[in-house]
Amino acid sequence: MLAAVPLLIVPFLIYNLGLAGVFGQGVDGDPWAGTILSVNMMSGGVFSMTLGDLMIVIALIFFFVEVLKSTRTSNASILDHLLSTFVFVAFLVEFLLVKGAARPVFFILMVITLIDVLAGFSVSLRSAGRDVNLH
Repeated sequence: MLAAVPLLIVPFLIYNLGLAGVFGQGVDGDPWAGTILSVNMMSGGVFSMTLGDLMIVIALIFFFVEVLKSTRTSNASILDHLLSTFVFVAFLVEFLLVKGAARPVFFILMVITLIDVLAGFSVSLRSAGRDVNLH
């Protein structure tokens, strides 16, 4: 049952913790704009990663796991798709109604969640079509 919980709810919850001020105010009131890593490259350039960039990387890792979970052909996968859809709806509602969610990091997280929903249903439909036996 726990496997049916969509992992992309984790970035959603962490983002909202950031809006609540758990991670500080960051740059210009954006808790996700603060640089957490800066590395001088051999090319002379500087690679910088913000907390928001790290959040997107974490969400992409969770997205990969979600795509792997969508290849299951069990009743749990139906619940997983339904819950993933609810997570996307929560992202969408928050994006439209909460001022602090009107930021690029949140929008990218919402798009990752939308792609998770679409990929989950697409993979399930594709595998269900292969499971049909016509005699």
